[in-house]
Amino acid sequence: MNIDLDTGRLIVFVGGLFIFAIMERFMASRSATNSLGKRIALHSLIAAVNTTLVRILIYVPLLAWIVYVEQMGWGAARWLGLNGAAEFVVSIVVLDAFDYFWHRANHRIPFLWRFHKAHHSDNDLDVFTALRFHPGELFISSGVKAVWIVLWGPSAIAWFLFEMMVSLCAQMHHANLDLPDRIEKPLAKLWVTPRFHAAHHLVDRQYGDRNFSTLLSCWDTLFSSQAPWITHEGITQKVMGLPDAREQTLSPLQLLLEPLKTRNLSLGDRNTS
Repeated sequence: MNIDLDTGRLIVFVGGLFIFAIMERFMASRSATNSLGKRIALHSLIAAVNTTLVRILIYVPLLAWIVYVEQMGWGAARWLGLNGAAEFVVSIVVLDAFDYFWHRANHRIPFLWRFHKAHHSDNDLDVFTALRFHPGELFISSGVKAVWIVLWGPSAIAWFLFEMMVSLCAQMHHANLDLPDRIEKPLAKLWVTPRFHAAHHLVDRQYGDRNFSTLLSCWDTLFSSQAPWITHEGITQKVMGLPDAREQTLSPLQLLLEPLKTRNLSLGDRNTS
């Protein structure tokens, strides 16, 4: 079963990347500022490095931990007696809430922001941005996820289905796509859409330091971190990324060294209230 889950996650990941990349070629919402070929080369390299590290150093011990916690009956889900479809649905909601608070912490805690700003240093926003994460952030995140697992106690199948949903949705809401305003506005009240998340990547901090949700957008509404509504025309006219060192966005070395750099460091400690 473990091999099947892992294979399924890989198929979803590669398939989603391919589908959204094709859609962007015909339905792009914003003009690119950098060469697509160079972007694909950089982010493919990042994905290759991160995937290798994740599979060897994170995936195996995390899987063993999930199975161990499930066998021990630890976590709120087990104590509440949840199982089957109910456990899956509630676990998705609870894990999505955890993801919201973790993402927000990455913008609020200076040490975490040092790693997370590597993701935000992309001058463009498209499906390949979903691959742009510093290896250090993935390692720190895996430790935090181990805590989530013992606190909530999701079943192994619920956990990996959640991870697949996050992977696919991350590609979708980073994609350079947009919906008509009449569809976008009501949909974004429930679900994270490409424009909802694109606002999160704007240089303009009234937008770029909000909208932390991953799947359900309700967390930003509940915890007062939702960005102001922005139209299709409005978001296509704004600048993506971070204000400093924009000419280095496609440098693999600079991305790797990003946590050591003081540039854009103060952007991560602003209050959203």
